[in-house]
Amino acid sequence: MKLFTAQQIYAADKFTINKQEITSDSLMERAAIQIFNWMHLRMQGAPVKIHLFCGIGNNGGDGIALARHLQEHGYNIAVHVVNYSEKRSKDFLINLDRLKDRKIWPNFMDSDCEFPEIGKDDIIVDAIFGIGLNRAPDDWVVNLMEHLHKSEAFVLSVDIPSGLYTDKVPANEKAVVKANYVLSFQAPKLVFFLPDTGVYIGQWEILDIGLDPEYLISTEVDYEIIGKNEVLPLYVPREKFSHKGTYGHSLIIGGSYGKIGASILATNAALKIGSGLATAYIPKCGYIPMQTALPEAMVLTNSEENITDIDFKIEPDAIGVGVGLGTEIETVNAFSKFLDKNKLPLVVDADGLNILSENKELLKKLPENSILTPHPKELERLIGKWKGDFDKLKKAKAFSKKYACVLVIKGANTVILFNGKGYVNTTGNPGMATAGTGDVLTGVITGLLAQGYDSLGAAIFGVYLHGRAGDMVVEQVGYQSLMASDIIEALGDAYIDLFKAPEQPKEKEEQQ
Repeated sequence: MKLFTAQQIYAADKFTINKQEITSDSLMERAAIQIFNWMHLRMQGAPVKIHLFCGIGNNGGDGIALARHLQEHGYNIAVHVVNYSEKRSKDFLINLDRLKDRKIWPNFMDSDCEFPEIGKDDIIVDAIFGIGLNRAPDDWVVNLMEHLHKSEAFVLSVDIPSGLYTDKVPANEKAVVKANYVLSFQAPKLVFFLPDTGVYIGQWEILDIGLDPEYLISTEVDYEIIGKNEVLPLYVPREKFSHKGTYGHSLIIGGSYGKIGASILATNAALKIGSGLATAYIPKCGYIPMQTALPEAMVLTNSEENITDIDFKIEPDAIGVGVGLGTEIETVNAFSKFLDKNKLPLVVDADGLNILSENKELLKKLPENSILTPHPKELERLIGKWKGDFDKLKKAKAFSKKYACVLVIKGANTVILFNGKGYVNTTGNPGMATAGTGDVLTGVITGLLAQGYDSLGAAIFGVYLHGRAGDMVVEQVGYQSLMASDIIEALGDAYIDLFKAPEQPKEKEEQQ
């Protein structure tokens, strides 16, 4: 699913109006009807007070048009126009006249007015600012936003929470409406998925307002969302007459005294994701733990407590390096020499990343299309500090291009960057913020590479399956009790889930 910029959405509106030969007001009416249908399906005429806070642009026009439909169906509404400017959009004025024709008189608010009383059991519809916001709200509007938040009422935002920009992080966290739910037109926005901006959104849902599919399909975007529909085409089924050699040999290089568990998790994950063979290259202190914990794996050992040389006679199809590796000087030297002779794309994580960040000259030795999987602090060591999420993405994209690598930025919504484009994963949950889950991801991606997936496909598919497995486990054990090994055990279920039909929403079942 594509993530469009504000400019692209405006262009889609214009394209739709011209191609379908409709007015902009008709498109606004579509949006209002879709919001009303969503609310009416869930409220069924409930006697709840609905406060609609509408700006004086097109987002406000959506709210004004929605108010008309709510009133016509008997809902108890109060319409508040947030009069933050002398300018009015044409379609806002059209819908304002329609509202007045029905004897609905809005409460016009300005910097001198008292804010309306809102009960905690009321509902707030936020339609103050839309995606076109380009400056910070006035102080009195910020105070209004705080008033809405303090009411503890349920907040439903139209398209985007008011005060949230589509291309930068707000300077003042109080100047953004905190929405319990957002109804986003046609597609979600990138800001829904970034740490600095996603905090203003509880949940979101897409409303199809009929923007012309020709524009949506043909327009190139910088970011896409990754869900089941996007990864299904990546899946490569197994053939009847295949054998273990068909599905590749994964090599996991890592481990040090006290951190052999990381190598066990990664090697196990490589096998569980489908690698035909897996070998762990570890220090001797990990030999017995690895053979005991994972009899399916082969083991090669180096010196006693940490790796001082990386030399092997096997011919792996994919290599994951760094989990539990340590950063001893002998290990750094071994890693550097290994990079000199290795030609396979690598999956680099944990101490492998730390070594690269402390020895930046080694980055030039990375084979093309290697996959780096940093968490936020590891990313900062690689690309430097950033000012907000958009600056982070800009720097990360530049890094990915410079070193011709796939960059997997781990987080609540993991972002995968390659060749100037980003892919935002939608699976995963807070329970996965626990020791070892990154090691598992390294093994998953390595195992997919071994099976013949290209670097970008392995990263996208691996991140999705890793997160989906975590989502399936958390339903059984809860956030606090989820462990990295649980995710490995659920990888098979995540594969099976790819081919399950989605469950129908309960309200639709009841209607049938």
